[in-house]
Amino acid sequence: MSTTFTIDTATSRANPTPSLARRLTVPAIRRRKGPDAEPLVMLTAYTVRTAQLLDPHCDMLLVGDSLGQVIYGLPSTVPVTLEMMAAHGAAVVRGSHHAVVVIDMPFGSYEASPQQAFESAATLLKQTGAAAVKLEGGEAMAPTVRFLSERGIPVMGHVGLTPQAVNVLGGYGARGKSDAEAAKIVADATAIADAGAFAIVIEGVMEPIAIRITEEVACPTIGIGASARCDGQVLVAEDMLGLFERTARFVKRYDDMAGRISAAAEAYAGEVRARSFPGPDQIYPSKP
Repeated sequence: MSTTFTIDTATSRANPTPSLARRLTVPAIRRRKGPDAEPLVMLTAYTVRTAQLLDPHCDMLLVGDSLGQVIYGLPSTVPVTLEMMAAHGAAVVRGSHHAVVVIDMPFGSYEASPQQAFESAATLLKQTGAAAVKLEGGEAMAPTVRFLSERGIPVMGHVGLTPQAVNVLGGYGARGKSDAEAAKIVADATAIADAGAFAIVIEGVMEPIAIRITEEVACPTIGIGASARCDGQVLVAEDMLGLFERTARFVKRYDDMAGRISAAAEAYAGEVRARSFPGPDQIYPSKP
């Protein structure tokens, strides 16, 4: 069953305002390559309202499987399901008009074979209206990237620290500290790019690796804990907004939303307990 439907702007609390601007396209993103191109801006989004607020400022919105931890409180991204990604992906598409929406393919939905990956990716794109999918992995996933790309499904790659492989990696530490691992990450990115990925996320690697990949592959690179010399950057929006106490080293907090929300809740609670809310402006008095 499709999850793509139109919000009634007359009744929706979010009340999205349709935009006359055309949405960016995957080919337009792919052309944003090199030091002379404008860097690509990407943030995660999981809900309609967040998508509405971020969309004007972003070239891409990533419906990341990080929603497992951010939204559902799961210990990792591994338990995330295709159904979760489809539901949140559709919400983000409904809430955006400008950015390219990319959806993570969850663990177990694409690794078995290119055919399995196609079925999962086709389901996500059909049910959400998103433009592309993202999958983790290097050389082993290159045939799958090629299979999808040749069948009309744009693919964003993801190399370096790959959260879905946390059980194999043994944690979330930076990758590429040894020469052998660094060479493997570069080879992974090259294989994914050669297979047809329109962009590659490089996560949690030693900076020289990110710079080398960016210089050597033909598609844009999107850094997260990588280098400012990547062709773009991505962060989990909730991390960037300061909604969590613990974040990775590579996160810069641009606000303290946790503190502001707590302060607002404290003020509300105080007024309720003092019976000063609701006041005259929030009630419906009897007409004389």
